[in-house]
This record gives sequence, C-alpha cells and structure tokens, in this order.
Amino acid sequence: MAHYAKVVDGKVVKVIVADTEFFNTFVDDSPGEWIETDYDTYGDQHRLGGVALRKNYASVGDSYDHTNDAFYSPQPFASWKLNSTTFLWESPITYPSDGKYYYWDESAYQSDNTKGWVERS
Repeated sequence: MAHYAKVVDGKVVKVIVADTEFFNTFVDDSPGEWIETDYDTYGDQHRLGGVALRKNYASVGDSYDHTNDAFYSPQPFASWKLNSTTFLWESPITYPSDGKYYYWDESAYQSDNTKGWVERS
C-alpha cells in the first residue's frame, strides 16, 4: 500500500492509502492530480534508511512545489524561512539547547530580533 495526495492548485486537499494498481482503473475527473507521498519521509530523510520521497509526507493543507517536487507545511510564523533542502520551516533564532522547553513568540521577535523563544512555565 502507498499513500497518495490529491493536489489542487498546489495545495493538498486529500490523502489516501491505496494499492498502486488502484490508479490503473480509478477515474477521477475532478480538478487536480494524485501524487505519491511517503509516510516515512521527513526533512528530505527517510526514517527507515530508504530513499526520501518528495522531501516530506503530505498532509491536508500542505503545499506542493512542482519545480522542486516537494511537499511542505504552511508557514507557522511570518519570520520563519523555508529551508530549500529539507523543505522544513526554520526559525530565525536557533532553538535553545539547555534542555528546557520553549515556545515561539512572534511578537517578542518582532519587537527585538534577538528574542523569540520563550521558556514554558
């Protein structure tokens, strides 16, 4: 079984699990196209050591970049940039590595671009 994403105008609108042979007889005359996606692909890496497929597993609401053959999630914050290799969003400030838990505060970053990660209380 494989996973397939229905993409309409660059947006994932549905994800299904089906045998490859299913598409030999399946008739879908609605707009868009079905594109295979791999549940074990994340950040252009395959979790089980296989070959990564289309940078990331597709979810409803994600985008599909035809030029780079990549699925990616919606931008979480205005200041975050899309990594052109992994197609994952990256914060402008590295997540602290002190073992504590943090959340991103976009307003803190906008008022002082040296801040953004706020420790969870």
